[in-house]
Amino acid sequence: MQKKAPETTQPVPVEVDFGAYRVGDPEEFGRNMLKLMEEGSKLLSDLLGRSNGNGGPYSMASETSEAIKLFSEVAQHWLTDPGKVTATQSALLRDYLQLAGATAQRMGGAEALPVAAPEAGDNRFNDPEWSRNPYFDFWKQAYLITTRWLDQVLDETEGLDERTRQRAEFYLKQMASALSPTNFPVTNPVVLRETLASNGRNLLHGMANFMHDLKKSGDVLSISQTDVEAFEVGRNIATSPGKVVFQNELIQLIQYAPSTESVHATPLLIVPPWINKFYILDLGPQKSFIRYMVGKGFTVFIVSWVNPDARLKDKTFEEYMTEGLLAATDAVKRETSSEKINVIGYCVGGTLLGTTLAYLAARGEEPFASATFFAAQVDFTKAGDLLLFIDDTQLKALSEMMAERGYLDGARMATVFNMLRPKDLIWPYIVNNYMLGKKPFPFDLLFWNQDSTRMTPANHNFYLREFYHENKLARGQMSIGGVKLDLGRVKLPIYELCAKEDHIAPAKSVFIGSRLFGGPVTYVLAGSGHIAGVINPPDKPKYQYWTNDKKAATLEAWQESATEHPGSWWPHYAGWLAEHSGAKVPARTPGAKLGAIEDAPGSYVKTKS
Repeated sequence: MQKKAPETTQPVPVEVDFGAYRVGDPEEFGRNMLKLMEEGSKLLSDLLGRSNGNGGPYSMASETSEAIKLFSEVAQHWLTDPGKVTATQSALLRDYLQLAGATAQRMGGAEALPVAAPEAGDNRFNDPEWSRNPYFDFWKQAYLITTRWLDQVLDETEGLDERTRQRAEFYLKQMASALSPTNFPVTNPVVLRETLASNGRNLLHGMANFMHDLKKSGDVLSISQTDVEAFEVGRNIATSPGKVVFQNELIQLIQYAPSTESVHATPLLIVPPWINKFYILDLGPQKSFIRYMVGKGFTVFIVSWVNPDARLKDKTFEEYMTEGLLAATDAVKRETSSEKINVIGYCVGGTLLGTTLAYLAARGEEPFASATFFAAQVDFTKAGDLLLFIDDTQLKALSEMMAERGYLDGARMATVFNMLRPKDLIWPYIVNNYMLGKKPFPFDLLFWNQDSTRMTPANHNFYLREFYHENKLARGQMSIGGVKLDLGRVKLPIYELCAKEDHIAPAKSVFIGSRLFGGPVTYVLAGSGHIAGVINPPDKPKYQYWTNDKKAATLEAWQESATEHPGSWWPHYAGWLAEHSGAKVPARTPGAKLGAIEDAPGSYVKTKS
């Protein structure tokens, strides 16, 4: 939500260069504007042809409809108290009048104090013209005043239940992000300068970029966030050497080549989320968690999930456990002749791991020496804004759409994740690609983010309903394969990593879940979010991490006495894992027993959605 910006006491000087906002060649500008209108007409026809009035769950149409309903409900609460409505409208009008007066002073050449200022770290208004030019400064402050007022209105709305309030806050954040003056050519100084200087060529290029994105999109617009042509899986990304040593319908299992003469006896299996591809942990030599762990003397295996199509539509969550995690575990044990292995579960892979641990504990089986969770939830009571997308109505619509198609397209889930941070993950790319007409900057992490995967209906329906919606695992109400699950029966050592600013697996949610296990838990809090908090290599660390050996009932209490450490948490984890990995043995050649099917990163990861 947009918070009230601190008042500033510094007057804003007037320094306007009107020469920067003049058309270079009026004739070319006119021709380009006519061409833009012509192309825009074709685009509109295309959009109308695509539209069926309902883009399905999480589409712009469905989300707009939901937002209108929520804001109407908020308005109904205010209409019951006319006096309160008048008072809050008067406050808004007062700020507008104050802004108008200050703008008039600045237009006359005088200095004036700002009425509203952006929050620290709001990079949308970094260009000097936002403060130096009275015109752009007016739009900036009017926007900040309005969004601040809307926040206050929602905060003071009485009678809303918690879920309705949270959903209203979420959609208000979407609306506030969309209506920023940075998103319109005539109120963004950077776009306006470029438009006039290039005689509108940037807008024509932007139209071409938009048409390109539209052509590669399905029901939901997939906005290019990076130059995808700059990367290729296996060439300059996901390049750690290794072999695929096992595969079935759901997974390929990769064993990585050692880089040390000896390795720890207990191997390490990594189970990434099937919602994304595994190479987030192997982006490149400098960012690769896999290379780092191999270099520390661990025999590393990773699951590469298939990118499923309609043929695998009936694959269930249980089969993802048996044919995925457990099949991989068995293969690792056979390849290394190890009685027990260590295992990591990242995000959804961690939820699968927690479920599997409870399943094995109930059966009296213990193939693991330790378990590690990266930004993974087993309790979903505090699962954050993603809970707002999951109710009976949306689940029913999603289930019907998946049943019709045989899978959930990856772009739809990617859109949901982007909506959690629209100011950072949606609108900067709309401005850069469609208004400035530029190609997005090559960035390996965003290449991975756009390389989405499909999901099978049976698995995804179970995951959303049983975990997110009904929280059955944490409540002890879940059964898998006829086995009742109880996380309290999981006694093995656990390393629990969460990220302080994680919007997908919030730190509080992960902390609550960590208390459900029955064995020793080492809880570590990383800086940043769901990806950057995990991918924080020691060579170029951007964030810190916190540890605390004391037990605490709440995350807040844990943080109060936690110790902050600069740099990457990776060395801390490597030290912890070494304690659970036995003595050193000669390094292992990938596929020495199971054989090598193909070189890493394998073929499953290269299948596009």
